Parts: sequence; structure tokens; C-alpha cells
Amino acid sequence: MLHPVAKPLLFALCLLPFAWLVYGAAADALGANPAEALIRGTGDWVLRMLCLTLAVTPLRQWTGRPELARFRRMLGLFTFFYLVLHFLSYAWLDMGFDPQEIARDIPKRPFALVGFAAFVLMLPLAATSFNRAIKALGAKRWQALHKSVYAIALLALLHFFWMRAGKHDFAEVAVYAAIIAVLLGWRLVHAIRARRTAARAAHA
Repeated sequence: MLHPVAKPLLFALCLLPFAWLVYGAAADALGANPAEALIRGTGDWVLRMLCLTLAVTPLRQWTGRPELARFRRMLGLFTFFYLVLHFLSYAWLDMGFDPQEIARDIPKRPFALVGFAAFVLMLPLAATSFNRAIKALGAKRWQALHKSVYAIALLALLHFFWMRAGKHDFAEVAVYAAIIAVLLGWRLVHAIRARRTAARAAHA
């Protein structure tokens, strides 16, 4: 059983980066280029929240604590929250909320295009992260839809790679790539083992 304060505590912890960014902007404490700090800061937290979301299932199975699954929805929604903030920061601070400029800018820059693709793929996941949506779609369809989070993770990583490629700074990219590779690789191995087990059972 989870402690009663576990979810409220996680909620508060997930809000801390947002609170720091708001404080930094209000106190002019984001450095020489606050616009870039906000855009990159929100983007970094998208990747971190995404990694935490993907880590829930392996941790749940490794620790034998099925109740950890209750954290996954909250972490997924916070991933979307920071993704929306990241996009709004770009749309406001880089593009001045000009729809035409945004529409022209995204297709011509590969990192912006893959980032926007991740944003679009995330929309239906956020919209269906509720019990009523699961009932309406059915468990199998809902699970199939939410597996697109794997594609989102890869697109987010590619977006981050292209963002850092201009400065030839790949240290953080390598860390996130290793974490995502482990998390997705674990799922692949688990799926292969499950299929082999099912095949043996079918022929028994």
C-alpha cells in the first residue's frame, strides 16, 4: 500500500521545476538569456518526466510493488504539462504568438518539426488519461494508443539531439539516450519473453 501522502508529495515535487522557472523569470534570475532558459528549461523537464513515466513499469516489476502504477498517470500528465509549457515558451518568446510565423518556422527546422510531432502525438494520450476514456475506448484500444509514448520518447530524444548538435554538446544527450534505451530495451525483452512463454503454453 502507498502511504497516503505519497501522491500529494509527488505532485508537489513535480511542480517544483515550474515554481523555480516562474520565480526565476519574476526575479530576473534566469541568466543573460531568460527566454532561452525558459524554453530549454521546460524542454529538459519534458525529457525528465518522460523518463520517470517510462520507469514506473520496470520499477513496479523489479520491486514487486504493483501500487507504483498509480504514479504513472500523474507523471504522464506532468510530462504533457511541461510539454505544453515548452511549446508555449517557444510560441511566445521566439515567435511572438504569431500563428503564421509558427506555421512557417516549424516545417523548415527539423528539430522543431520532430518536437511538434511529439507534441501532436501526446495530445490524444493526455486527453484519454482518465477512467472514462479507458471505458469508452476499451482496455485493448487504450493500451494500443498509449504505446505511442515509445515513439514520443524517441522523437523527444531526436529533438534534443538536434537542439544540441549546433553547439556540439552531446553529453546530456548521451545520458538521456542511455536511460531511454534501457527503459525501451527492457520492454522489448519483456515482450519477447512473454511471447515465447505464450507460444510454449499454446503447444503444451
